[in-house]
Amino acid sequence: MARFAVSSMAFTVAVLVCMLVVASHVDATITCAEVTTLLTPCISYAIFGGTVPPACCEGIKALNAASNTTQDHRAACSCIMDGLSKIPGINYELVGTLPETCGTTCSYKITPTTDCSKVD
Repeated sequence: MARFAVSSMAFTVAVLVCMLVVASHVDATITCAEVTTLLTPCISYAIFGGTVPPACCEGIKALNAASNTTQDHRAACSCIMDGLSKIPGINYELVGTLPETCGTTCSYKITPTTDCSKVD
């Protein structure tokens, strides 16, 4: 059990590092590093389900508050999509429930085929 926890933690850290390397290609005020920091607490839920961590909901709400422009929305979307594509076992149905579960909204739905260039 402890070995799995250490392995899981190492995997999460590796994913976080990969997500931080991905840079946003648009002129937005929110950075991929900020998006990654805000949404990292959601990874375990997006893979395993269960109870959504409060820090995940706090991150989603903070991301919504920080995303004020179309460029911000597209940058956040691109960062999320790039990051999720690197994490094996992501359940996109669970990811799609997060905004409502956290009592907020998102102007776009994250699916494996989301086109972030069309996000407003």
